[in-house]
Amino acid sequence: MTRCPEKCGRQWRPKQEKLVWQKQKEEEVKEEIRRKQEEQEKTKQKKRKVVEVKKVAEKWEIWDKEEKAAKSEAKAKKIVPEKFHP
Repeated sequence: MTRCPEKCGRQWRPKQEKLVWQKQKEEEVKEEIRRKQEEQEKTKQKKRKVVEVKKVAEKWEIWDKEEKAAKSEAKAKKIVPEKFHP
């Protein structure tokens, strides 16, 4: 309740609250904002996962190349006689 001394003198009158449809609209807007934030967070998480997968794939490729190089060196040592090795 609010006091309106200009109109009512010293009497108290009830304060008008927001209408039901206004409250519902505000709640809908808040819910929509919350949903959008959740969707953005999900897309960020997906992007992070993709980046992590790419990094792991790059590490595997490097490891595979190193492993192939080591195997080829071992084969070359077996094939080439000992006197030609430095």
